[in-house]
Amino acid sequence: MLSVMHNEPHYLAGLSLTGRRVVVVGAGTVAQRRLPRLVSAGARVEVVAPSATPAVQAMADNGEITWHQRPYQHGDLADAWYVVSCASDSAVNAAVSAEAEEVRVFCVRADAGTEGSAVTPAVGDHDGLLVGVLAGGEYRRSGAVRDELLEALRSGRIEARPSASELPGVALVGGGPGDPDLITVRGRRLLSRADVVVADRLAPRELLDDLPPSVEVVDAAKIPYGRAASQDVINQTLIENALAGKFVVRLKGGDPYVFGRGFEELIACAKAGVPVTVVPGVTSAFAAPAVAGVPVTHRGVAHEVVVVSGHVGPDSEQSLVDWSALARLQGTIVLLMGVERIGEFAAALLAGGRPADTPAAVVQEGTTRNQRVVRSTLDRVAEDVREAGIRPPAIIVFGPVAGLSELG
Repeated sequence: MLSVMHNEPHYLAGLSLTGRRVVVVGAGTVAQRRLPRLVSAGARVEVVAPSATPAVQAMADNGEITWHQRPYQHGDLADAWYVVSCASDSAVNAAVSAEAEEVRVFCVRADAGTEGSAVTPAVGDHDGLLVGVLAGGEYRRSGAVRDELLEALRSGRIEARPSASELPGVALVGGGPGDPDLITVRGRRLLSRADVVVADRLAPRELLDDLPPSVEVVDAAKIPYGRAASQDVINQTLIENALAGKFVVRLKGGDPYVFGRGFEELIACAKAGVPVTVVPGVTSAFAAPAVAGVPVTHRGVAHEVVVVSGHVGPDSEQSLVDWSALARLQGTIVLLMGVERIGEFAAALLAGGRPADTPAAVVQEGTTRNQRVVRSTLDRVAEDVREAGIRPPAIIVFGPVAGLSELG
């Protein structure tokens, strides 16, 4: 933990609260913010308050905390190891603090931090590290410094790797729909720890530029209808590097398990005895339409969403999709990898009974600077896509939601 004030009067320490009684007086929004970390620390949390926010009440209903639904009274701190007083009435907080002094238990006063015997630092977690910052009550400053430290740790600007024995063999990381800011925090953290990165073409390319020069980057580009790396070669690359003691990140676009062949790679690694960590990603099936102004569901408009792969045509013997059943649905169809055969898919839906004027939207390279959007209808979408020069990767949405506008 870190203190940023030379004259900071507080002594930073890590408390082990697992199984120990912690009393929180008050159940408003301040308690709502503090309780999750106390619960995750394993504390036996008891909340004393006559009323609570819905979130705090839900924690009590789920058995995460014990809620005494009444006002605070002297004696509530007996046998407590730690106290947080965040009542809306400052007189109550003063009384709690006074009792804490009597029973010699540290107490945080949320309404007047310097008047309690303890203060809560701005804290954050990173890869087994708990970072805490105190700034003499300047909460915005401590929070800002905490955020900068965490970002530096997650990006690798501050080196904080665990020992090699603590690293898993392979991490299947979903990089998100394209914008590098849309990778998950965990995905970014594991990427910063990689010895080898096996990256797809659709993985956010900017993330590779942040890697240290020592990291080996393997191009596993799978360009639709063009050059492709054999899946067997990719699997073997993952396994060989992991068995050589390297931490390997398999960086994919979107989510590894949404038409990303991630489970095939997990099976191959498992058969070779290589441990795998799966990090889900933001799937482009939902993200790309969202940033283009197309919600895949909307109250009163669509009650179902079907995500379909378009890597084979609707009439192919390899197709596992019942296109006539899809055509009978009234909700949203999200088609991935379907640009080259969009005319065939549209025809199959029309033949199955979908109205010709069903709205359609096509989003090319969604969330990136090259994003393009074509709005059309089912009977015209193939022609409009061809005239616009839309190319993969693109997400295609069929259904009433594709005709919605932010203006209502």
